[in-house]
Amino acid sequence: MNTDIKTLISETFLEIANAIESGRFVERLKIGLTTLGSELGVEEVIKGGVAASKTGLFDVVLIGPKCDTDLEVIEANDERETHQVMNKLLDEGYLKACVTMHYPFPIGVATVGRVITPAKGKELILATTTGTSDTNRTIAMVKNAIYGIITAKALGISNPTVGILNVENAPSVERFLHKLHENGYKINFGESIRHDKGSLMRGNDLINPNCDVMVTDTLTGNILMKLFSSYNTGGNYEVLGHGYGPGIGFDQDRIINIISRASGAPVIKNALIYAYEVIKGNIKGIIKAEYDKLQKANLDALIEELKQNTNTNTSTTTKVRPAKETVSEEILGVEIFELDNAVNILMDNGIYAESGMGCTGPVVLVSPNHKEKAIGILKMHKYL
Repeated sequence: MNTDIKTLISETFLEIANAIESGRFVERLKIGLTTLGSELGVEEVIKGGVAASKTGLFDVVLIGPKCDTDLEVIEANDERETHQVMNKLLDEGYLKACVTMHYPFPIGVATVGRVITPAKGKELILATTTGTSDTNRTIAMVKNAIYGIITAKALGISNPTVGILNVENAPSVERFLHKLHENGYKINFGESIRHDKGSLMRGNDLINPNCDVMVTDTLTGNILMKLFSSYNTGGNYEVLGHGYGPGIGFDQDRIINIISRASGAPVIKNALIYAYEVIKGNIKGIIKAEYDKLQKANLDALIEELKQNTNTNTSTTTKVRPAKETVSEEILGVEIFELDNAVNILMDNGIYAESGMGCTGPVVLVSPNHKEKAIGILKMHKYL
């Protein structure tokens, strides 16, 4: 054998041995992609997988029917079987994450999406977009905020700014998050671009966001994902963004990123990269670390207090009501579904009040002479 070839072989084996010994010789990371269920066809899904594999960051493993591709394929005949195979491969560690459609997460798990906003091309994390983090709406949105913070940190944003979309329950969510912050779980609240600022965000803040994480209820988040990803394609082909994101929950161990049945190849490619990024960002470790911080901040006790107040904070007395008077002062921050109860509480305490809807949401209306006392009563009864 030629001396140069011998030398080359010897040097190659030496490099491999050194790499193994130093830990540099690492098996390539594999991310799964289920191919069945898309309204755009299997070929479109595979196209997204091929595009992602060309980044060279990881290997894409397809789960679905046999197909003509250079990617690894693990066969499955229907959507139910693809999820069974996917779960098995994730639990065994063969796959580190998987991208799929229409996955039935348990209660407590919701996905955190990523969109590209149109004003300046800024990325925005939408928390959350599928799944259900809790059956109580306020608690669900609080958990959505936490899940958004976890995901942002996994993406390398160490101190993400958080905004709360001004949907129903937003004021209660804001108050709860401020309590968590005061208890030691530090939250970096963002500010609206509108003149009156504040962390309650308007529609304008979706187009030109001044925060990293936008908190909303899951159904609204799902609609927003669809709008942001397909507003320029007619709605039947999602072309922008990173998909509906990883399912986050305190007991969730599998990294499963969701795409829509209308997600096109560009979104599927980005969804696979999104899964890779949260793996590299140690999302599982971040979930545990954030949960530990939340326990120290008495998250469970605050949740129990909220549930008790929701169940008991209804006026049932039959006291003589005060006479009608002119009301011109607005008290903001009461939830719309609590508005009538808040008015009743004030009336029971001798303050004439009415409900109304201001430009930023529901308001309680009282006379200027009674505003300060009314605020005190509403705070005492946990409406503010």
